[in-house]
Amino acid sequence: MISEGIRVLVVDDERAICRALTIALTRAGFEVVTAQSGDSALAIVRSEHIDVMVIDLRIPDTRGDVVFELAAATQPHLRLQTLFMTGDISERAHKLILSCKCPSVRKPFELRELISAVEKLAPQRGRDAQGQSA
Repeated sequence: MISEGIRVLVVDDERAICRALTIALTRAGFEVVTAQSGDSALAIVRSEHIDVMVIDLRIPDTRGDVVFELAAATQPHLRLQTLFMTGDISERAHKLILSCKCPSVRKPFELRELISAVEKLAPQRGRDAQGQSA
């Protein structure tokens, strides 16, 4: 299983979304950590290794794109291993996500769609270039 041992940080101010994603991603084999604010997310990124970050663009204390930049400064691989989720369909939101060059899913999303996106971003541990188990 490629997801085994891969740590995913879910950042969303909505407790129900954090809970649903924790359940779904854990069932998919990921280790999940959640944060309901930008400050908490950054504290986690400063103290723990995170493989993939799933982050809402709109977080009350700090915008998701700002958290993304600060997190990527601490753990540079997150620049390529972050997924944005948002219900904001404004032009400004679209530009913010494009400027980060990260994939995104629009709320409401199908859990399978989000899990698939996380799997694509996850590092391929224990596999060689041909996808064979080591």
